[in-house]
Amino acid sequence: MSQDPAPDTAPRALVVLSGGQDSTTCLYWALDRFGAGRVEALSFDYGQRHRIELDCAARIAALADVPHVVLPINTFGALGGSALTEKAIPVRAGLEANRLPNTFVPGRNLIFLSFAAAHAYRRGITELVTGVAQTDYSGYPDCRLATIEALQQAIRLGMEAEITIHTPLMFKSKAETVHMAQALGALPALAWSHTCYNGVQPPCGECPACRLRAQGFAEAGIADPLIERLRGAGTDRHA
Repeated sequence: MSQDPAPDTAPRALVVLSGGQDSTTCLYWALDRFGAGRVEALSFDYGQRHRIELDCAARIAALADVPHVVLPINTFGALGGSALTEKAIPVRAGLEANRLPNTFVPGRNLIFLSFAAAHAYRRGITELVTGVAQTDYSGYPDCRLATIEALQQAIRLGMEAEITIHTPLMFKSKAETVHMAQALGALPALAWSHTCYNGVQPPCGECPACRLRAQGFAEAGIADPLIERLRGAGTDRHA
């Protein structure tokens, strides 16, 4: 007599995918860790000035053959005060008087991961993956390990679910992240990623995100596939 197949208990993962370098690398990390068909991606439309990243996230998810959902969150724009949500505020690399750069969006990662946990809960997913890094975190306190560990505990208590937040890049430099992307086969996808805070392609090369990305590829001794793609296409800068 035939038996019913055993239930599939292998964990599934949800990657917070911004469309940038780090989250793209984490997407491929998740595919390597949890396997094809067991990974989904989630992006947030929060009124970011570099919203071109949402198109990049969709393309990257398609390249990786993973389901992709975009959730709208417009409250950050209503709160104001960040160069990432207000074009009237110039993006600056330096720290402000309160010791945080003006690109800091208060609570962004806390909100993102809480919404991601809620989305994962509804889908029976227990593993969250995010590209936050304490090594190259631009001074953002919601990228630190202590913050993520505390948030994971709060989510577990608040949802009564054993949800785990994975941070594969937490203590990696940008150069180490580039080498990791290369090992995971993510470089072709990085050719379609977006990092520039000013939301232009080719990237402005002057904002903090551009400088950090360029430095990472230079230190890794690997050409940035995004720059190579745009150079080959002869693309003019556009917002």
